[in-house]
Amino acid sequence: MGRPPLGVKTTVVRLPEGLAERIDDLIGPNRRAQFIRKLVEKEVQRMETEREAKSGRPPST
Repeated sequence: MGRPPLGVKTTVVRLPEGLAERIDDLIGPNRRAQFIRKLVEKEVQRMETEREAKSGRPPST
């Protein structure tokens, strides 16, 4: 295992029992962190867009 990429902060996330295995079954071994990062980024973007729409502000770039 090498060093994490620059600009990445390590965060511990506790998953319900069996969820990590379900993720691995879907995407393959050793890709879980990348999968979770992409999902979190997508959801944060969706929530920011929703918040901006409710506030009447133009979307940030």
